[in-house]
Amino acid sequence: MKRTKYGAIDIGSNAIRLLLVNVYNNDIESIYKKVSLVRVPLRLGKDVFTKGRISDEKAIDFERTIIAFEQLIKVHKVDQYRACATSAMRDAENGVEIVNGVKNRTGINIEIISGKEEAEIIRSTHIEERLEQGHDFLYLDVGGGSTEISFYKNGELQDSKSFDIGTIRLLENKVKQKLWDDLETWTIETTKNQTGLEIIGSGGNINKIYKMLGKSNWQGISFEELSSILSEMESLTVEERMVRYKLHPDRADVIVHAGTIFKSIMQWAQSNEIQVPKLGLSDGIIKSMHKSLSFRDY
Repeated sequence: MKRTKYGAIDIGSNAIRLLLVNVYNNDIESIYKKVSLVRVPLRLGKDVFTKGRISDEKAIDFERTIIAFEQLIKVHKVDQYRACATSAMRDAENGVEIVNGVKNRTGINIEIISGKEEAEIIRSTHIEERLEQGHDFLYLDVGGGSTEISFYKNGELQDSKSFDIGTIRLLENKVKQKLWDDLETWTIETTKNQTGLEIIGSGGNINKIYKMLGKSNWQGISFEELSSILSEMESLTVEERMVRYKLHPDRADVIVHAGTIFKSIMQWAQSNEIQVPKLGLSDGIIKSMHKSLSFRDY
């Protein structure tokens, strides 16, 4: 089988990730195997959502991270890579300046993608193939800076929108009520006349909740289960969450915010269950470089 090694750099508001994968190809199928995932909790969004720009200190740490990723890409002999920056970088007044400087010094080309592009890349994993054919569902990705939401009816995309509601924005109290109202209105209007609508959820926090609930093999998270674990976590301090659930600090302080977004959308869409495929933007970036790749059996 022919092997191609890909690298995906996902520059988010909370963390920066480097995903390395091997894709094995023959005339019949492609096999997707993860090699390595490196995550650096840089939190670019903390600067951007409070000050409008990335600080000099964070910019230096960002460049150091990309230099490290560039070296890993070389060591792993990656055949092709793509780097995408999302909400924090596109909102930062000095975002373009920083990515241009990093490109000049490292050779790594970073694309600052729009919310629409982000949603399209996430959807490109086509994880809906695992659902019953013709299913109606919401595809929902909750990140540090934004929430991307897409509605499928009879298996076809009907509408998609990006909202500047994310865990770091909520942590820094930078989400106005109007944004919540807009998200609620969009969800209710888009999903009206739907019953038992399923949600496909992605993002590091819902993946962690999925694991905390002991789920596996496409078991869904019910509304009651999500509500229960959120109530449990809300009653604890960040430090207590770290101890009880073995969470890193940068997960423990935002996980409730993420869960609240998912829970709210479930209520507005009158949905009873979330499916969590544990695929996200990084996997979609890989898919954008290997068009024939399918995650059906992942």
